[in-house]
Amino acid sequence: MNKLESTPRIRIRRLGATLFGAALGLAITASAMAADTVTLRVGDQKGGNRSLLEIAGLAKDLPYKIEWSEFPAAAPILEALNAGALDVGYTGDLSFLTVYATGAPIKAIGGTRSDASTQAILVRQDSPIKTAADLKGKRLAGTRGGWGQFLIDATLEKAGYKVDDATFAPLGPVDAKIALVAGSIDGWAVWEPYVSYATLKDKARVVANGEGLTPTITFIVASDSAIATKRAAVQDLVQRLNKARLWSLDHLPEYAKNTSELTKLPEDVLLSAYTAQKTSPIVIDAAIVKEVQAASDRATRYGILSKTLDVGKAVDRSFTAAAAGSN
Repeated sequence: MNKLESTPRIRIRRLGATLFGAALGLAITASAMAADTVTLRVGDQKGGNRSLLEIAGLAKDLPYKIEWSEFPAAAPILEALNAGALDVGYTGDLSFLTVYATGAPIKAIGGTRSDASTQAILVRQDSPIKTAADLKGKRLAGTRGGWGQFLIDATLEKAGYKVDDATFAPLGPVDAKIALVAGSIDGWAVWEPYVSYATLKDKARVVANGEGLTPTITFIVASDSAIATKRAAVQDLVQRLNKARLWSLDHLPEYAKNTSELTKLPEDVLLSAYTAQKTSPIVIDAAIVKEVQAASDRATRYGILSKTLDVGKAVDRSFTAAAAGSN
C-alpha cells in the first residue's frame, strides 16, 4: 500500500465512489434545464471554488449559467446570501451558524472537511509564549463569530481557564497578520493558508491547534429560494464541487501551482496548506449534524452564538443524501 493510502484516505476514496456512483442516478441532464436556462448567482473568493472547478476541468458544458461574484472573505458572502443577492456560497461551519441564528433564509447543503490541526493559534518567533498554558492574560486575535473566536475560547477552556482569562481582539486575517508581525497582539487564531504563510514566511510558531476541538467543516450554503426554485442546478453544482475536491487530493502540486498563478500566493505556501488540510467532501448525515450540534452548543455557551440552535433544521441533507445510504 502506498504510504499516502492511509485509512482516512481510503475512506475518502470510498466516499468519492459512493458520491459519484450515486450522482449518476441523480445527474441532471442538459435537456432537463434547457427549456428555461437557469442562472446561479454564486459567491466566491479568489482562489476558491471557481478556480477549483476550472483547474479540475469541471467548469465546462454546464446545463445552466453561473454568475460568479468575488468577495474578500466569507462574511460578505453570507451577508449577500441573507439579502437575496446570491443563490450559493460557502463559509466555515460556525460563521454559517452565526448568520443562520439571526433568521437568515439559508441552509447548509454540502461541504468539505479539513484536518482540524490546520486551525491554529500562532505567535511570533520571539514570543515568550510556548504552550496554550501561556495564553492566560494575553491579547489574542481572531474572527468574531467564527473559527478564530471559537478556537481561542476552546483552547483556553482546555487549558483550564475561563474564556475571559485572555483578551479577545476581533480582527480579520489581513489585519491580524499585520498586528502579529507588529507585536500589537500576542497570538492569532487562524486557518490555512494563513498558517502556512505565517510559519514559512514570517517564522511564526504554532502553540495550539484545533485537533479535538473543532469540526473544521466548510459548508456549501444556499438560499431557501434557490433550493426551492433552482434545485437541479444547485444539485449539479454541489456534485461538481465534490468531484473537484476529490480531484485536488490526487493533484496537489498541480492544484497549488495553478492557484498560485491566480492568487499570487507563494506556491510552496499553498502546497503546504493543501497537503496539511487534506480537504475532502462530506455527506451531511446524522454524524455530521451531531458533531456540528456539539460545536454549536459550545459556541452558545461561549457567547459566540446568541441562542441554542437545532443544527438539524439548519441543514438540507437531501443534496448529499444519496451518498449517505440509509443513514
